Amino acid sequence: MESIKKIYKIGHGPSSSHTMGPRHAAETMKERHPDAQHYRVTLYGSLAATGRGHLTDRAIIDALAPAQVEFVWKPETFLPFHNNAMTFEVFGANERLLEEKTIYSIGGGELSDGTPSDVNHIYKHNKMSQILRYCEEEGLSLWEYVERQESADLWDYLTTVWEQMQETIHTGLHADRVLPGQLHLHSKARQYYVRATSYRENLQGRCLVIAYALATSEQNAMGGKIVTAPTCGSAGVLPAVLFHLKKAHNFSDHSILKALATAGLFANVIKTNASLSGAEVGCQGEVGSACVMAAVAANQLFGGTPSQIEYASEMAMEHNLGLTCDPVCGLVQVPCIERNAMAALRALDVNMYAAMSDGRHMISFDKVVETMNLTGKDLPSLYKETALGGLALDEGRDKGC
Repeated sequence: MESIKKIYKIGHGPSSSHTMGPRHAAETMKERHPDAQHYRVTLYGSLAATGRGHLTDRAIIDALAPAQVEFVWKPETFLPFHNNAMTFEVFGANERLLEEKTIYSIGGGELSDGTPSDVNHIYKHNKMSQILRYCEEEGLSLWEYVERQESADLWDYLTTVWEQMQETIHTGLHADRVLPGQLHLHSKARQYYVRATSYRENLQGRCLVIAYALATSEQNAMGGKIVTAPTCGSAGVLPAVLFHLKKAHNFSDHSILKALATAGLFANVIKTNASLSGAEVGCQGEVGSACVMAAVAANQLFGGTPSQIEYASEMAMEHNLGLTCDPVCGLVQVPCIERNAMAALRALDVNMYAAMSDGRHMISFDKVVETMNLTGKDLPSLYKETALGGLALDEGRDKGC
């Protein structure tokens, strides 16, 4: 497995696969051809189906400026390697073709050219069962296992990540605006926060978690600065839970950094053995994975054993199995923003359930990850970030999408 730094990326929304990835791909092409006069970019599959709503074209145009960019949209064409494919045709003077290259945005802002790449595997294991066995043999906690595999700058990197997560929540809680796109949704984080503070203590905490999740998710929808955890579309879940636990239970930033390390480890296992891409496995790979990350982070903070933490992770994914990716009008707004809030609450419930147990359970995390991957492959493309099925179908028609 690669470094968990690839799980946590600081960038701009609304989508890691549809905005961050294409922007990076365009920047790479521009570096290769700084004197290019014109580009033709063909978007396929999910990138074409929801690219306008995800600002894919805007991200590419901005990255390739001042060269002219022509787009060809092919939402019904799915290339074999991945549903998120784009072909760059680069033209120089007199419309001479300089290069034609197909690039895949495979989730979490990661790119591939469709061939096996030299991945920097720094972890000794890629299954959670192997990791748990190793930790037991070595007397390590899960965060100590991560520390042993990563480079010396891990904690500095996670400090920057945690600072950005908190900044995004603060910004989102004070914003009052209409989100971009034809849905004309008004932001809710600020009003939910105000209402939550008026509730009794037994309800206030959960309501504040909702407000925190909305704050990040709305920032993401605005194209604001967020941290992928593990994607842009699911970026609101983990920060909401950690921010709440810091405020309500006085957990230190130092403890939260360790929780981020463990959360990143579980996301890494999902990424290695399944997918974090909504275009590949549906929203179970995004919000489901984010729920896993938040659940294990919470369980560790509350003193969970490795087996209890693993139990929390299994439940968090199990109860998101089959979750479709069906954004209305291709925007990362409905149902995406609400799903972030609900997943944050579910993560806290899963933590509580696992904490009450002795950690023993029937279905392993590795098994549920395998099941998620198979479920994702069985999902029709309509339910994998194309805005052609599910909630997006009728609601999208009503909004003229």
